[in-house]
Amino acid sequence: MVKQAVDSEVIRVRARVQGVVQGVGFRPFVYRLAVSRGLGGFVRNDGRGVVLEFEGEHNSVAAALGALETEAPPAARVEAVEWVEVTATGGREFEIAVSADEANAETLVSPDISTCEDCLREMADSGDRRYRYPFINCTNCGPRFTIITGVPYDRPRTTMAGFEMCPDCAAEYRNPADRRFHAQPVACPVCGPRVELRGADGEPVPSDDPIGEVPRLLKAGSIVAVKGLGGYHLTCDARNAGAVEKLRNRKTREDKPFALMAADVETVERFCEMEKKERALLLSPKRPIVLLRKKGDELPEAIAPKNRYLGFMLPYTPLHRLLFEEGLDVLVMTSGNRADEPIAYRDEDAYGQLAGIADYFLTHDRPIYRRVDDSVTRAFRGGEMLIRRSRGYVPTPVPLLKEYGESALGCGSEVKNTCCITKGDRAFVSHHIGDLVNPAALAAFEEGVEHFKELFDIEPTVVACDMHPDYLATQYAENLSGVAKVSVQHHHAHIAAVLGEHSFEGPVIGVAFDGAGYGPDGTVWGGEILLAEPSRFERLGHLRCVPLAGGDAAVREPWRTALGYLTEIFGFQSDTFKHYFPEVSGDACGAVVDMLEKRFNVVESSSAGRLFDCAAALLGFSGRVNYEGQAAVELEQYMDLDETGHYPFEVTDGEPFEVDWRPTVAAVVEDVDAGTDPSVVAARFHNTVAQTVAAAAERARETTGLSAVALSGGVFQNVTLLDRTLPLLERAGFEVLPHKYLPPNDGCISYGQVVVALASL
Repeated sequence: MVKQAVDSEVIRVRARVQGVVQGVGFRPFVYRLAVSRGLGGFVRNDGRGVVLEFEGEHNSVAAALGALETEAPPAARVEAVEWVEVTATGGREFEIAVSADEANAETLVSPDISTCEDCLREMADSGDRRYRYPFINCTNCGPRFTIITGVPYDRPRTTMAGFEMCPDCAAEYRNPADRRFHAQPVACPVCGPRVELRGADGEPVPSDDPIGEVPRLLKAGSIVAVKGLGGYHLTCDARNAGAVEKLRNRKTREDKPFALMAADVETVERFCEMEKKERALLLSPKRPIVLLRKKGDELPEAIAPKNRYLGFMLPYTPLHRLLFEEGLDVLVMTSGNRADEPIAYRDEDAYGQLAGIADYFLTHDRPIYRRVDDSVTRAFRGGEMLIRRSRGYVPTPVPLLKEYGESALGCGSEVKNTCCITKGDRAFVSHHIGDLVNPAALAAFEEGVEHFKELFDIEPTVVACDMHPDYLATQYAENLSGVAKVSVQHHHAHIAAVLGEHSFEGPVIGVAFDGAGYGPDGTVWGGEILLAEPSRFERLGHLRCVPLAGGDAAVREPWRTALGYLTEIFGFQSDTFKHYFPEVSGDACGAVVDMLEKRFNVVESSSAGRLFDCAAALLGFSGRVNYEGQAAVELEQYMDLDETGHYPFEVTDGEPFEVDWRPTVAAVVEDVDAGTDPSVVAARFHNTVAQTVAAAAERARETTGLSAVALSGGVFQNVTLLDRTLPLLERAGFEVLPHKYLPPNDGCISYGQVVVALASL
């Protein structure tokens, strides 16, 4: 606080405010703060945040400095306020000054913010000049990250640069008492973006009310591609089973659940159970998709086949709100893309990419600068577990262990890819980019890297990538020149991400359970117990390896995986095994058993994900996986939540030790043969995996003396498993570190890579 002085003494201070303070109404807030206290001075944006000067009586200046943190706008995040006293000038006027460019930009950019209640009230008021205007916004809401082309954040550095404000909007923009004072995307029907309806061929469809036409089209069973904040959605009436099936068939999305958007939270409560935290997540300005346990069967099963959860979000743009007319209350709102492709966000690309899927396009002329998918989250233990971190969360930084002199780039993994770039003690983890399986996805990755470098004025001197030589992100890193390169083992990155999020330098016992990661020994890892700290790791133990016939083919067809487990226990008896997989021909089953016996085209894997696939296949999932982790997801869905039994397993001696799953799988087979209810078998299997994690941690503690356990990997997205694992560890006296800011899946890998790379320096 300001030094002790006489309250009436006139002083002047210069302050710098850092954090998320641009694009969130911070300058107007400072202006009103100063004027209300009779202070002179100025406030402006610059490349590192907000700089201001207050001049006036000592007590008024002191109060204003304190209010910068305690009374900041809701969307702001003040990280630091640093000030010095300067010479008073006698000035009593306060102004918002022109932003200053700086070569070394350090400002934080705001995520996109859902429409505020004030704007919604205006939009619903027939007497307001923005009545039913689909781009209404103010300093408290609206697009940010998806329209920003550079910093400092001013209109010329957004995709609104091409829309000149009309006199009315300009007057609001210049009026310190107005909610739109210096709101960069401010617009109205006279001067702002406009909506247009187009047909399946991308050609304009004449309409006096294109938005009003869409609810009628949806009610009639049409599929409409709607341009949102970060890209296009494909939407249809969620109550229309025929429309849902049509969308599923056209998008060739056989089983993966569709996201839903409801008119309001009360509508969501009609279809799903909801706790206080889940309601808060739905209503938060981030407006993520929240996974909720469904109740009843009023909505078509095809929305989320074989799944007891539904993913709901609430409208987060004015345009979304206007779709809920003509009696519509629930819409399917899924990403506008084809399988394995990034979400479409440029208009010309959307017309081609979504041709044959959408019957109509509801589009507009405000460009999207950066494609961003919807975020997906769920409540867990009164907190939040992110599944996909994207719109509403990005680009808010994740803290690092400490401030580093070097800047690092993490290139992430092959699936659920993100990139990450660091500056000082901050890590900027990108929006969800997706699976790098085709040139379009790789181009999206490269665009994401360049955008973050430009936005935060960072030129990395270190690049970190996965050890797998065939990953496209790894090849991208290898082709960079003039940077130090660090290759990071996949599961080390998982655990390092947890350490970074908790500012925990370790060492810890790290349990990394997922589908696959390249191991230094040439095998496929995925069920790992590590001694880990940011700069190094040691493999203490792992799940016993299993042979997978056909490598990736076993991932796509879980029955192949199950045969690998069965042959390890019972030998090579294809005639005995084939009755477990009725949809698979005897010849195919015999061919795989023959491959396993001859060890031809077989990969050894310690993957926990494949163990789940084995259990799912034995319980009836003998088809082909249509989305990542499908068999394990369905196994979780039909388990009996009240079953407490578990199966045997062994933890063998050795360095590294092994968790032997053979007694577990043998017991599953015994229960299946006895006709035990599959839901009971699924529950016992989950309980067993929880027990193995606790037992492995105990074994690791015996040899290391450590009592902190970090959990990461896609397997721990399974909240049923996590809910059974945590109490076992806690009762055993372990300090448990789950993820705080990032998903446990591969969305955290790029961040873990930079944690390792910077610590290794």
